[in-house]
Amino acid sequence: MDEQVRSSILIVDDIPANIKVLGESLRADYRIRLATDGEKALKMARSSNPPDLILLDIVMPKMDGYEVCRHLKEDPTTRNIPVIFITAMAEEEDETKGLACGAVDYITKPFSLPIVRARVRTHLELKRHRDTLEALSTLDGLTGIPNRRRFDEVLKVEWLRGQREGAPLSLLMIDIDHFKLYNDNYGHIEGDDCLKRVAAALAGAISRPADFIARFGGEEFAAVLPMTDGLGAATVAAALLDSIRELDLPHAHSPAAPRVTISLGGATMQPSREGNPIQLIERADRALYAAKSAGRNRHILWSPESS
Repeated sequence: MDEQVRSSILIVDDIPANIKVLGESLRADYRIRLATDGEKALKMARSSNPPDLILLDIVMPKMDGYEVCRHLKEDPTTRNIPVIFITAMAEEEDETKGLACGAVDYITKPFSLPIVRARVRTHLELKRHRDTLEALSTLDGLTGIPNRRRFDEVLKVEWLRGQREGAPLSLLMIDIDHFKLYNDNYGHIEGDDCLKRVAAALAGAISRPADFIARFGGEEFAAVLPMTDGLGAATVAAALLDSIRELDLPHAHSPAAPRVTISLGGATMQPSREGNPIQLIERADRALYAAKSAGRNRHILWSPESS
């Protein structure tokens, strides 16, 4: 199986011999990652490349498996990663406690490797099904790109990630210029086709895997740019402007240009506990209004002067 499509499993145990046995048993079918303590496990789970499933020991120094699992389930960035406890704690109350804190399964030592492999396979298949259903429910029906619901989720997750990692977060709000005039003069069928082509062009112009484009509503789109400062946001905004100009869709009735164009407003913040994502949206919206007021077919980044 191709290394890029194999599921990733994080094995967390403070005893290297246990990690070795499990890792060797699963390595042929999965990408294996290892952690010998809870803090390292949480850091790996919260990274930009999280595991698809975690095999977690309970008895570990400093932070036991129960606490690790609770942290995972309380964090929006990691709560959907399935956790299987593998532990020598075989009492019924231990298993009940493990399942109560969010684990999907509980395997006691000494374990059977074929049983471990079977349960891992089952829970990864269930996760793939859930992920597929979740993806379908968060796509815009017309354009096929993520919808407003997914945008809200991603913005919240990236705000928390930026807060944790001390990294800036940028947001671009994007509006098709004079889209009502387009609909009025070309008709709603052509208008829908315009929306689909603009959405595809915007999505195609985003180059980094972490960057995210969604339909915000109507003829408005939004781009979430993690770990991106103001200069980086301006670079992306210019690329998005160019992508729509290159479509060269006629818009004879637009006062901005004889083709379909967009206006963009951008804002950058350092996520913190004192702030919130709504402030970022409001600043980007004010910058978008400034871009429209300045003649459209351009981008403006938020500053106190542009509000």
